[in-house]
Amino acid sequence: MNKLLKTSGLALALASLLGCQSTMNKQVSLALDPEEQRVSQAQQQFPLIANRYQQRLDLLLAQLEQYSDFDSKHKAVTNIAGSLWTSAKVDLNTLNDADDRALYWARLNGRALIKQNAAALPQAQQQELLQTWEDNSRGLNDISYLPNKNIKRIFVTGFDPFLLDRNLNQSNPSGVAAMMLDGKIIELNGVKTQIESVMIPVRFDDFDQDLIERILTPLMQTEQRIDLIATISMGREHFDLERFPGKRRSATIPGNRNVITGASPTNPLVPLLNGQYHQGDEFVEFSLPAKKMQQAKGPYQINDNHQVTTLENGEFNAKNLAQLEGQTSVQGSGGSYLSNEISYRSIALRDKLNLTLPVGHIHTPRIKAFEPQSSKHIVEQITEMLKQASLTFK
Repeated sequence: MNKLLKTSGLALALASLLGCQSTMNKQVSLALDPEEQRVSQAQQQFPLIANRYQQRLDLLLAQLEQYSDFDSKHKAVTNIAGSLWTSAKVDLNTLNDADDRALYWARLNGRALIKQNAAALPQAQQQELLQTWEDNSRGLNDISYLPNKNIKRIFVTGFDPFLLDRNLNQSNPSGVAAMMLDGKIIELNGVKTQIESVMIPVRFDDFDQDLIERILTPLMQTEQRIDLIATISMGREHFDLERFPGKRRSATIPGNRNVITGASPTNPLVPLLNGQYHQGDEFVEFSLPAKKMQQAKGPYQINDNHQVTTLENGEFNAKNLAQLEGQTSVQGSGGSYLSNEISYRSIALRDKLNLTLPVGHIHTPRIKAFEPQSSKHIVEQITEMLKQASLTFK
């Protein structure tokens, strides 16, 4: 009887092991997230925009199907994602259409293709392919300044379109600015400055997993360091230079993956940084040359915005950081969403590294859906702001 039990137990253990191996060897395709699921809707509603880069996506699909090994797939993803970023920038400037939407929808379509055609790989490798696609199609591996000490350096970030369940056809002038300004050399009063840029996703989990710190740390620490960092997003009626970003999230609107953080104006939450709560003061102060930037001519006002909200004192205009000591941030001057957070994280990182580098956030005037003429005017005035700022560089 004991022998039979032992034999039976061994058989069950072996069967269990074989079952586990079968599960491990089984091809598992990563599910499409809510952001990727919108692609089919976009293709139906505005096919010329959503399918503008179909040839590149067809090439991606062909190479994913052609190669079975990770290294070959990774090389294909790297090259095609990089060419997508480059082509989208060139097309935007050549067509002069101020349209960031085609790149956004092509990136999501590419993510879906990777998920559907890399299922034979371990999930860790699938995730690495997705991250490679993201980084290269957002310009993260395309940051390249000229080795000329006489040319100053500005780094800017723009955001993807967002709130797409309200309006699928939404554009984002900050993203248009990032695409139009990347690699551009501007000049004022003999001061030449090169601008490099990247595109940032509207997703809480990317922020929690140190995306902003991963991008900015090497730029801040380089020997030939950046002269100014300006994060940009779409905001209110006019331009706002956000003086006092706050640490906490309190917005109740979701990110592009329909994730709601659980934060609210009565329950502002501290965001994460690599699995730990972000350490830092409740408020930080930007170091942009605001007065100089406000001299930039254009159709919009440029405000130096001091408005904040705290649990203790509600909404008010803060005169300085000392006035904010001991208070709990609900909204920074940049609001309570990811535009405020990217500003807070970039300034907090600068302070952690003990730098005097000018860093801060520009909120652009808001647009409804897709307004190319408005976006062009916005980018032109941003360019003038950056020119004015360059006159303060040492």
